[in-house]
Amino acid sequence: MDSSKSLPVAVIGAGPVGLAAAAHLLERGMEPVIFEAGPTAAAAIGQWRHIRLFSPWRFNMDAAALRLLEASGWESPRPTALPYGGELIDRYLAPLAALPQIASRLQTGSRVVAVTRQGLDKTHVKDRDTTSFTVRVEHADGETRDHTVAAVIDASGTWSSRNPLGTSGLPAIGEDAAADRISTALPDVLGRDRASFAGRRVLVVGAGHSAANTLINLADLAKEEPDTVIMWAVRGASAAKVYGGGDLDGLPARGQLGGRLRRLVEAGKIELHTGFGISSIKALDSGVAVGAVDGRTLDTDVVVPCTGFRPDLDILRELRLNLDPAVEAPLELGPLIDPEFHSCGTVPPHGAKLLAHPDKDFYIVGMKSYGRAPTFLLATGYEQVRSVVAALAGDHEAADTVHLELPETGVCSSDAGTSCDVPAPAGMTTAAGAVPPSSSTAGGCCGTPEPVLVGYPTGLARGRAGIN
Repeated sequence: MDSSKSLPVAVIGAGPVGLAAAAHLLERGMEPVIFEAGPTAAAAIGQWRHIRLFSPWRFNMDAAALRLLEASGWESPRPTALPYGGELIDRYLAPLAALPQIASRLQTGSRVVAVTRQGLDKTHVKDRDTTSFTVRVEHADGETRDHTVAAVIDASGTWSSRNPLGTSGLPAIGEDAAADRISTALPDVLGRDRASFAGRRVLVVGAGHSAANTLINLADLAKEEPDTVIMWAVRGASAAKVYGGGDLDGLPARGQLGGRLRRLVEAGKIELHTGFGISSIKALDSGVAVGAVDGRTLDTDVVVPCTGFRPDLDILRELRLNLDPAVEAPLELGPLIDPEFHSCGTVPPHGAKLLAHPDKDFYIVGMKSYGRAPTFLLATGYEQVRSVVAALAGDHEAADTVHLELPETGVCSSDAGTSCDVPAPAGMTTAAGAVPPSSSTAGGCCGTPEPVLVGYPTGLARGRAGIN
């Protein structure tokens, strides 16, 4: 950023990680400009206000953001409590966005549609590293304007880009035509969206925590609306991974969620269909027929797509990116989070070095940095932006010294067959201390006889490619 210190740094997205990035930029004496597509900060979280987080308050707030808030007389929530999405907004993100230092630099209703180098498409290399960025934004007033910035931190998340219901990464045949029978990914079935589900046949598709939350809320709805029929379709041969590790889970709320879901299925409150890869969706006069690859059909009134999310990379087409071919995360981060192999619930702390791309001073952070992997923790995103902002400020020592302080640290067993087999970067620190050179060269968190403790355990071993 030496050649363009007078220009601001663009932060795309005003969610938790984007606002944290802005706080760190301000502490470093840099000027952020924050573009948020929604009408308010944290607009995406507003869609799932009714969902409780697994991790307590103290791991859902960023240190630089807290320093800004505390200087204003803000009162911190109880650090050990588990917040709902709405509480995360009302008690933390909204007050943070309302601070004069942030509010004066926050542009809501401003959707970024492209990022490029000023005057250069991605095929041009001359003077590329010293050329400013152009961020093209569609603003709430209806105008599209180009903004010149020194660096870009993309914290736009993945909420607006859900994975399709069909197999092979493609929409099921007829999925687009049946869009009015498909809900949002985390509907508020007990509140805002109750009328769409009460007394109806509901099919929840997916094998993650979004599915688990929705199924449990539907079961609560069925107690009051007994005509509600709950069906659950997963591609795998069992739902064991969704049930989780129970008491072995480092996040007790996550373990309890899986245990309650298992009991509902075993009691017949939820009709589970395993091995159900969706091939077609056909809208009918009275509902929708969902067809599986093996010929089975489920008739339902509404489908809830808990199939995960993927990053929107279209806005970055004119940048030079280095992405993992499987999960579409930064290349060096990809193997550490690939759900095909990684299910130990841990990710080594990482910062600017692992997140860097060929286009200098451009970073993807937060949930979007994980690409298609579903294991992101807010605490990880906060450490990402601390390191990234330090790198942009030229403080490479601080940028390279990454750490992540989490409780009840988990263990990756050496026979898990996970991506923990990838060596950890030298100099990394965890809640258990520094990773010694011998560990980083012998197989990261899983390569030594004595396991290194990092992250939250799930109580499960192996990814979905492992032998169960």
